[in-house]
Amino acid sequence: MNVERTPAATAVIADDEPHLAAHLAQRLAALWPELAIVASAGNGLEALERIQALRPDIAFLDIRMPGLSGLELAARLEAPCRLVFVTAYDQFAVEAFEREAIDYLLKPVEDGRLARTVARLRASLASPPALPPEALLAQLKELLAGSSASSPGAPLRWIRAQAGQLVRLVAVEEICYFQADEKYTSVYTRDAELLIRTPIRELAGQLDPGQFWQVHRSTLVNVRQIAAARHDAMGRLTLVLKNRPEALPVSRAYAHLFRQM
Repeated sequence: MNVERTPAATAVIADDEPHLAAHLAQRLAALWPELAIVASAGNGLEALERIQALRPDIAFLDIRMPGLSGLELAARLEAPCRLVFVTAYDQFAVEAFEREAIDYLLKPVEDGRLARTVARLRASLASPPALPPEALLAQLKELLAGSSASSPGAPLRWIRAQAGQLVRLVAVEEICYFQADEKYTSVYTRDAELLIRTPIRELAGQLDPGQFWQVHRSTLVNVRQIAAARHDAMGRLTLVLKNRPEALPVSRAYAHLFRQM
């Protein structure tokens, strides 16, 4: 007689980047075959609906999603479930999760770290889940809101950016330029290329305008890193940098910044 096996646990994955959600599901299938992924969601509102309807044991929540962030979603949950937050680079939030025993995963998910998460979740299934305390959610929101600014109204002095599995704290003066790259912004220093999620438009309002100039809709350059401005035969303008080999194109809308050069 064939008896249908009941999964050890059910889970929902919420992430606005489908390839990262698919990667997480794939690695979970390898490390925890009994876990059933009952739904995936691409934004916070969809994730909230799926979790409320399906009542999974576990929810893997990206912290920053359209509609609702993972933290806002957690605050709205009416039914308790075990939450694993997923973050790209906010190491202060990571520290808070550790202190409060709420688990987290750092993107991109690494098998060794995910295996520890699986072990914690397996152990926690023996006891009823609880909603995260409001005080913790408030603390995490405050940390995330302040993670990209030194103080209210002051220009950025430090950037927290990701390079592979590492999160680096980079002084703004060490950055040669920022460049928009789909959902991320690339941060170029003398010897590295890092990633942050802050859009170029938002960065432009946070940086010192006397130090960082917008030279293209997708590029902010550190003025101190400009060695020369060069015109080609077609009249197009590019910037030569002191500490990077690539030349940066300047759009016509910003060419007036370099008429004296």
